[in-house]
Amino acid sequence: MNRHHLTIALLSLTCLTVQAGPREDLLAGYAREAGLAGPAALSASRGEALHQRQAGGGKADTPSCTTCHQSDIRQPGRTPSGKRIEPMALSASPERYTDPAKLEKWFKRNCNEVLGRACTAQEKGDWLTYVQSR
Repeated sequence: MNRHHLTIALLSLTCLTVQAGPREDLLAGYAREAGLAGPAALSASRGEALHQRQAGGGKADTPSCTTCHQSDIRQPGRTPSGKRIEPMALSASPERYTDPAKLEKWFKRNCNEVLGRACTAQEKGDWLTYVQSR
């Protein structure tokens, strides 16, 4: 490769932009909203603790996320009425967590039902980090 071709190749590489996907954008947004340094400050272990916790602040029939979504998020869950819920783990349901409006809809509903309040941006980011890690 001559010097001209090498220069063009190097310029092409430096001009490429890495585009984050929808999940990465969501994590970055939650981290920013929570005042964290970035998505790396979100914690899968905090997300797992939130998922497993018996909150008791919401509805009596949904005291924790595991009531409907299982402790093992790679397994399908069931609503109180018996309707199947696809596994929460990204490894088991790779199509999940790409639509911000849909994710926010479920956070709003489920956080209120389990916690009796809206989830914080950090809780959302931690939980999403957790389900993406499994």
